[in-house]
Parts: sequence; C-alpha cells; structure tokens
Amino acid sequence: MNVTDLINSNYVRWMDSTPGGDDIVISSRVRLARNLQSIPFPHRMNQQSGEACMETIKEAWQQGKDTRLEQMALVRFDQLSSLEREILVEKHLSSPEHAASSRSYQGILVNEDGSLCTMINEEDHLRIQCLLPGLQLANCYEQAQELDDHCEKQLDYAFDERMGYLTACPTNVGTGLRASVMLHLPALQITGQTQHVFQNIGQLGLTVRGIYGEGSEVIGNLFQLSNQITLGQTEEEICNYLQTIAEQIVEQEKILRQKLLEDMRYQLEDRVGRAFGILTNARIITSNEALSLLSDLRLGVDLGLIQVITPFILNEMIVAIRPAHLQRKSGQEMDPIHRDLRRAEVIQEKLMKIQNHLPTIESGTKEDGQDV
Repeated sequence: MNVTDLINSNYVRWMDSTPGGDDIVISSRVRLARNLQSIPFPHRMNQQSGEACMETIKEAWQQGKDTRLEQMALVRFDQLSSLEREILVEKHLSSPEHAASSRSYQGILVNEDGSLCTMINEEDHLRIQCLLPGLQLANCYEQAQELDDHCEKQLDYAFDERMGYLTACPTNVGTGLRASVMLHLPALQITGQTQHVFQNIGQLGLTVRGIYGEGSEVIGNLFQLSNQITLGQTEEEICNYLQTIAEQIVEQEKILRQKLLEDMRYQLEDRVGRAFGILTNARIITSNEALSLLSDLRLGVDLGLIQVITPFILNEMIVAIRPAHLQRKSGQEMDPIHRDLRRAEVIQEKLMKIQNHLPTIESGTKEDGQDV
C-alpha cells in the first residue's frame, strides 16, 4: 500500500459507525508499548543507535509474510513533510510529539484504512495500536496482540520475568497496554455533571483527557477515557474494566439525554437548529467553534431531531476541518484567517445538501424550562 493514499484521504476506519452502536462511543483504541533489547530508549538515542533500531524493525517488517505486517506500509518521517506528519496526528495515527520530528529513524507502520498502526521510536521503540469505531476494546486488543505476536517472532523485546515489558515511562511497565475510548458526552456537560463523574473516575484508576490524548484540551464535548494502571493486571482485565466503566458512562449519558429531551425539548431543538444555521452560513469559523457546534449537531442527530445526517459525516468532519487537512485540500499553506475561511466552506459543502431538514418543534412538548 501507499501511505500517500491514506494521507490524501479524509477517511480512516474509526470514522465508521458500528452496527447497532449508539454513537456515544466514537472509537476504541488499544496500544502496546514495546522496546528492543540492548538498544537505548528513544529519548537516549543518537543517530547511530536510532538507525540501527529502524533497520532492525524494517527487517522484521520485511520478513512478515502472510501476516498483518505484510498488509502495512513503512515510512520514515524524513520522507514526509511536516504537513503530512501533522495529518497523521489529526487522524490519530501519530502523537503530536512524534510527528514534530523529521528524523530518519522515526516513522510509522500503517495499514490501508488506518485501523492498525505502529509508531516507531516515539517514546518507546514500538507503539502498536489498533483503532476501531464504537466500543470494540476486545476486538482492538485481539488485532493489536496479533500484530505484536508477529513482531515478537522477529524481534528481541526488552522483557523482565517479574516486571513484564520494560518501557521508557514507568507507568507503562508490565503489560505496556493503554486502552482508551473516545466518548461524546454533551448531556453530561450541559447538566454540569462532568466534573463530578470524572473525579470519581480518577479514583477508579482511570484518567480522562482531551481529543488528542495527554496534554490536549477537551473540545466538542469529546473525552478520551483510558487506563492508568498497566502493572499487576492482565491485558484482558484492563480492557474489560475500561469497557465496564465506559458502558456505565454511556448509560448515564443516555439517561440525561432523555431527560433533556423530555424537560427542555424546545431549548434543545433551538440549540441544534442554531448550530446547523451557523455551520451552514458562517463565512469564517475557528476549529474550536466548529467542533463545539458539531457536537450540538451530533446530539440532534443522535436524538433523532435531524434524520438525514449520518454519524460518519460528523466523524469525517472532525478530521476534515483540522488545519493540516484544510491545507492539504487547498494545496497550499494558509494563515489562520484563511484556514477559518476554508473551514467554513468545507463544512458547508458537507451540510448544504440537507439544509431543508432542520429540527422542528412538535406539538405537545413543554414550552418552558431552563436554558440549555
């Protein structure tokens, strides 16, 4: 496969809706941190040890015939422009810190639809991840583990019988597994319950971050819930525990959405309608404002207030309106104001076809209630 095709497309696998899914869980990810024996961790690498690590991984990839490795492409970051590397971040295939480098010994292994990806020489030598739509942690782990098994047949991992897999960050030692789910939680946010819920989550050994993980801000009511503990539990236990907590949060979000719909339908329809109106008429729009309005629109879609917008369109727009994708689509670098102009155009291209399907207020709903 050609990585350029993935970069030039808005699509990645996690954008799809899962059959029967409720669309509160946008995506699931399982990531495995692995390091090679006798090679310094990436933060202690020089050019020589870095190239030796990359060549070792490349040889393992080339020998992976009739495995998932054969379906993946390897690209070094010195072969990609800074814009192309940023596109990988916006697709959730690389971390911001990883993509900031153009070193020849850093890069990625990735399959055609982006569901399987391995960051090479980020914080660890290998960060193997599977990223799928909806709540599919077990499936993510199965696919990531299969890829990990193929790699381990060719590579000598740094492993301790007592501690488990050795990693650059002590918090990843043990299984080396980080599992996460991306949740859309507008009802929790509207009703002011996010802080209380997330404080309780912290006491359960989980953490909540923004859309691009650690250090990123929460925008568009998108929250990334992940495990903090990797030592003393099996991979299956970590995934099952996160799945259970995620299901509880989803249930709470559903209850609050239904209550909003019953108690404040007019205000909710107004909120969704205003979001649609601004998105389809704005001349310029910032990324944060667009994601906030798309969150309101998604809530309307999920509640059936708007019938013709699919979750896939909304997921695609999360990526399509980001700075690197806008510049790639336009074929040129742009300053912030021109990106805001282009962002408004891209959104309108997607939504103008359904302009006549705004939410309407039905008879028999409550006329009064607090603001949403």
